[in-house]
Amino acid sequence: MRQCMKFFPLLALVVISLTGTATVKAATGLNPPVKLVWHYYKVTNTCDDAEAYIRHQVEKLYKKDTSIAPKLLRLLYSDCMVNGCDASVLLQGPNSERTAPQNRGLGGFVVIDKIKQVLESRCPGVVSCADILNLATRDAVHMAGAPSYPVLTGRRDGGALSADAVDLPSPSISVEESLAYFNSKGLDVLDMTTLLGAHSMGKTHCSHIVNRLYNFKNTGKPDPTMNTTLVSQLQYLCPPRTQKGQTDPLVYLNPDSGSSNRFSSSYYSRVLSHNAVLGVDQQLLYNDDSKEITQEFASSFEDFRKSFALAMSRMGSINVLAGKAGEIRRDCRVTNANYGA
Repeated sequence: MRQCMKFFPLLALVVISLTGTATVKAATGLNPPVKLVWHYYKVTNTCDDAEAYIRHQVEKLYKKDTSIAPKLLRLLYSDCMVNGCDASVLLQGPNSERTAPQNRGLGGFVVIDKIKQVLESRCPGVVSCADILNLATRDAVHMAGAPSYPVLTGRRDGGALSADAVDLPSPSISVEESLAYFNSKGLDVLDMTTLLGAHSMGKTHCSHIVNRLYNFKNTGKPDPTMNTTLVSQLQYLCPPRTQKGQTDPLVYLNPDSGSSNRFSSSYYSRVLSHNAVLGVDQQLLYNDDSKEITQEFASSFEDFRKSFALAMSRMGSINVLAGKAGEIRRDCRVTNANYGA
């Protein structure tokens, strides 16, 4: 593991260096080189103000609805962690990626569509949906309290994936299974622990936690690692699922943030006090490395912010399409072959 206390000074240097670097090099802490560029649309003189247009639209939409921050975070995660950051999750269709069971409740599509419409009116056929998703997410979470981390650009959009291709794991997996999944995407334990901190805001369906509340591992009892007060609070909001077609309410992933949708390190304090809502979050205490990182982030919001900046940059570079690969969609909901059909 990258030792927590030793890593953060290096992490800060890497993040700062990105702001002045034209392309991603094989720098310490980053994924293998990809052909992304700092301010790509300005450097290539194809849409100088693309990032300003995106930021302006996000600001307008965020003022109306702060929940776009957690929605876009989840949308970006669901895109990058399946087949790479190629905006394939945005494509519509009867068996599309976004219809997979793991993607139930995904939001933020309207935000991306609105931004794309603005960019197409100003710079038609230039700015990819993949870059819009990465930039809009950065801007939205920054408004919620996260750092404004650097986003290298020049991604291109991928083709359609079927729902069966979605391999996003259950929110009830063990820490070992979670780490294996992140490792398979080129990410490590620091990335995993940091990115799970996105659960400091947003909501989840009761169906994702009822096993912890009533019949943990077929014991007929709640998860013994969950604070009993939290169990009672969540049982009130999430009754047992006993009938077909029963409603599936939403609960806050971090009751401390609630409807404010603020990005904070209180998530880690809740994990340490056994008040995590999702099982995968509580599992961070059962791996020595993730526990150490959790303790560090609970005591230092700034360390969490720095790590979040790098982890998002690393996730945003997974299997990107660049150069002549893929395409620049005219409409984020359909491939160009189906545009106007």
